[in-house]
Amino acid sequence: MNDEFSLYDLEVTVVGDPETFVCSHTLGKNFTVRGENLIFEGNNSFSLYALAALLPLLPAKQRATHKNDWMSTDDFIHCPDPHCGAQFKISRVNQTTFHHSEVTKVPLPEEKDSLSSDDNP
Repeated sequence: MNDEFSLYDLEVTVVGDPETFVCSHTLGKNFTVRGENLIFEGNNSFSLYALAALLPLLPAKQRATHKNDWMSTDDFIHCPDPHCGAQFKISRVNQTTFHHSEVTKVPLPEEKDSLSSDDNP
């Protein structure tokens, strides 16, 4: 049985006018999201508060969405500090294929059906 699915890899980059930053953001700093992992290159720091604001959006941005869905078109998220001018650009940069069986122990519905039919003689 084919249990493959794809998610977008994301790159989250600090953008905006550094003159308006009041938090610890650095223009161009970034991290990558691949599957369930956040990948920070080198000694790359990222604001905990900004990350907390971004986290709920990242799983949705990883998934294919309708072209008219705002999740497909809105790529810039503002810093949660209302006085800070930083923004975070979320870019879909690639797709990675995963296997259901490698990311969960819960069987697919077809597997559940075959397991229950084996239990009933």
